[in-house]
Amino acid sequence: MVCPCFLREHDDSSQSDTMGNLTCTETSRQVRFNHDLNMEFTVAVTGASGSIYAQRTLVHMAASGVVERINLILSEAATTVARVELGIDLTAAEPHKINHWVGLPADSRLIHLHRLDNVAARPSSGSHPQEGMVIVPCSMGTLGAIASGAGTNLIHRAADVTLKENRRLVLVPRETPYNAIHLENMLRLSRAGAHIIPASPGFYHRPQTIEALVDHLVFRVLDHLGVPHSQATQWRGLKQQPSELIRTRED
Repeated sequence: MVCPCFLREHDDSSQSDTMGNLTCTETSRQVRFNHDLNMEFTVAVTGASGSIYAQRTLVHMAASGVVERINLILSEAATTVARVELGIDLTAAEPHKINHWVGLPADSRLIHLHRLDNVAARPSSGSHPQEGMVIVPCSMGTLGAIASGAGTNLIHRAADVTLKENRRLVLVPRETPYNAIHLENMLRLSRAGAHIIPASPGFYHRPQTIEALVDHLVFRVLDHLGVPHSQATQWRGLKQQPSELIRTRED
């Protein structure tokens, strides 16, 4: 079911059907994917700066109405960054604490946390069906490990499985500047089928808060995963004619 606060926040650009599920007002969004009501994803969070991107991704997945299960994996560095950036202690993450972080009821069973060293968890096997995986934010160390195929933990293994099973793997690197090794690793993973979406949000929707800025990037991530969401930041074209725009710039 869709979180009521999500619908209130975005009721100018989305609506709910009689079942309470989020539906897009733009039909063009629906042609890319079939939105089943039992989608399962793996969400991994690493030690790159940008914990809020992970938090908002989980919030919007939970609010989508189509995601039935989220396999969450946190690296040790991710818990440190979350404490520094968001003031939340996820070191001894328990289900109720994760649910509170995402704004879910304490007894929600949507998110299932897996230990980083548990390479026997569900996401580690290609025989376990799921739609895909997102690593948000993705550190350069994790990016390099996946690109080399020399994984040493559940995040690396789950990403490798996602690629070999031809499922959607979205990586959200948050680093600047990139060196040549970073760029080569991203190119290698892109050629292997991964979707590289750097944490570079747009500004054309004129965000007034950090959350609105972050959500723009999160919605692009969800686009590539086939998860419906608010259309609040979708580009709808300029109302001005090109000639008028040119004159405005010249003025």
